[in-house]
Amino acid sequence: MTGSDAVSTAAAVDTAAAGRLISASFQELAVAHWLLDDPVERERIMAGQFGWFAEHALSYGAVDVAGDDAVAVWFDNTVDAPWIDGYDERLVELAGPHAARFALLDEVFGEHHPHDRPHWHLALLAVRPGHRGTGLGSELLGRRLAQLDAEGVPAYLEASSTGSRDLYLRHGFTMLGEAYHLPGDGPALYPMWREPQG
Repeated sequence: MTGSDAVSTAAAVDTAAAGRLISASFQELAVAHWLLDDPVERERIMAGQFGWFAEHALSYGAVDVAGDDAVAVWFDNTVDAPWIDGYDERLVELAGPHAARFALLDEVFGEHHPHDRPHWHLALLAVRPGHRGTGLGSELLGRRLAQLDAEGVPAYLEASSTGSRDLYLRHGFTMLGEAYHLPGDGPALYPMWREPQG
């Protein structure tokens, strides 16, 4: 895949397919296992939820893709925007008895989010299993960050592993305070901030 295959797009994105791609790529993460042990249910629920996130980002942010193999979902937190309509009810319908666990993760993320600082939030960055290490994630990230730099806009994210944390460090992010852990001896999450550069 060449650089020309990586695009920032809007209505052309199949948000359900994006949700399935992100879910599949996240199944090995400790956070995914913290959410739910059952791999089939976990992948199904995450795919639906991430599809909603991608759909929301089309209106209030951006969804960047590299063909069918990588996707980045960004929320624009420099403007006031409504959250996903009926999100809590939809989550209960989607996740059933597991909804409370997913809601708890949302709550923890919200507690650590820098709500008082306008920024773009990298909510999700995923590369299809089998295509990792090919530079697709870095390409998507670099293109969006270059645009944010040109506009003087900071960026925020929560890295879910030391590997992803180190990737973001290489792209100019720094730790925003200390890592924190999910409840019940859950895995660490790494809040990260990036001021616009150069």
